[in-house]
Formats: sequence, structure tokens, C-alpha cells
Amino acid sequence: MKTRQPSARIDRGLAGALALRGLWLAGALAVGGCTPSYEVKVDSLAKPKAEEAISYKIHSTNPEIAEDSLRHKEAVGFVRTALSGKGMYETTDAEHADVVVDLDYGVGPPQLRHETVSEPIYATVPGEVHSQTMQVGTDKNGNPIYQTVTVQDPPRTELIGYRDRVITTVVYEKHLRLSAHENKPASEGRPPSEIWTVDVTSEGETHDLRRTLPVLAAASIDYVGKDSHGQKIIRLKDTDKDVAFIKKGM
Repeated sequence: MKTRQPSARIDRGLAGALALRGLWLAGALAVGGCTPSYEVKVDSLAKPKAEEAISYKIHSTNPEIAEDSLRHKEAVGFVRTALSGKGMYETTDAEHADVVVDLDYGVGPPQLRHETVSEPIYATVPGEVHSQTMQVGTDKNGNPIYQTVTVQDPPRTELIGYRDRVITTVVYEKHLRLSAHENKPASEGRPPSEIWTVDVTSEGETHDLRRTLPVLAAASIDYVGKDSHGQKIIRLKDTDKDVAFIKKGM
């Protein structure tokens, strides 16, 4: 793997990015109210010594994404911040970058999800009927007169069982894929060797990719240049430190 020494300007920028993430990792954000939670799936592969590649240039692999759009520029910014958290930097000398990072992201078509839930069944049960002796008056000598009467207790609510109910929801899969390969042309019809890949996905009822991208980028940080050895499932919130780090970097 080829490497080169970054300029002093890039050194300062890289140090600043790492220091920024360190500040956000040092403490948690104090928040109130209900914060959205995301279940994120991460799957990554990496060759040995993949982390030695520290300089890169970004290339969009989705022809449907306009690279001059504000949405794309924002997505690239999230990725730059995520990669800076791993000590990587985007070099201005693209020809000598260690790797080319291919970037793809988007929202899948709507999908129906069916979930069976068990819910309790309650019923109103009449109160018990029983006899009760009570005073109904007095005789001429002032002695109490008693009589046995029938009374009923108030009705009560009881759990009588459970029933299954199917809940159908529409969900959208948001994805972010980063793939780094050697920065050299194809040789003898063979594409450049792939160094590492990170696939991050999250399903939810919202199709708002702009809101989800910082979460996906945050989930990728710890898996860049590493092998996850299978799919990992993690949970993140908008207020988690890595997500805050991504947003702060913009």
C-alpha cells in the first residue's frame, strides 16, 4: 500500500478533526423529551493492514445522484467527518491518494412489514350476590328489627385472556455504502483491489434520508478498515455522541 506524508496544513486539519471527535466522545449530551431511536445494521470487510490507507478521494457510484446537488454535498460532508474519526483525510492531490472511496446512498422502495402482537382482553364481570343482615327499623319498645336482604357487589373488570393482532406498517430502508479500493487504473482487465467496505442500513417508517444519513455515517465510524465478521446490529439516537460528532463536523 502506498502512502505519502500529508502537508502541514492537512496535519493540522486532521489533528483538529480528531480533537473534535474526542471532545464529543468525552461527554454525553443532556437532552429531554422523546428522542428517535434507530436500529442500524452494519456489515464490513477489510483486508489486512487496511487501516494503513489514510488518504483518499471520494467518488460517487450512483449515476442518479447529481454531484453538484446540496443533498450530495451534505452526504459527502457526513462521510468526510466519519472518515476523519478514523484518522483519514481527503487529499487535494487526488492522483496520489492511497484509496478511492466509492460512495453510494439512498432510500429503497416502500415495503410492508407485518408484526403479530398479543393484546389482553378484559371483560366487566357482575359483582357477587350474597345475603346480608341489616337493621330495618325498631319495635314499639325501641328494640332494633333485623331483616336478611340480598345485595350485589359492584361490577369489576377482569383479564379473561389474550388475542393476537397483526399490525401492518410501511417501512423504508435507508442505506449508506462506502467501498475503498486502490487508487490505480485497472490492469489486464482486472479492477483495482478492494481494500475495505462498510454497508450500513436502517429500516423505519420515515423515508427522510436527510435525517437518517448522519446516523448511518456515525454507525460506520468504528467499522472503517475493519472486518465486522458478520452483520452487527446497533442502536443509535440523534443525540448519541457519534451522531453529534457527525453533525458538528458539517
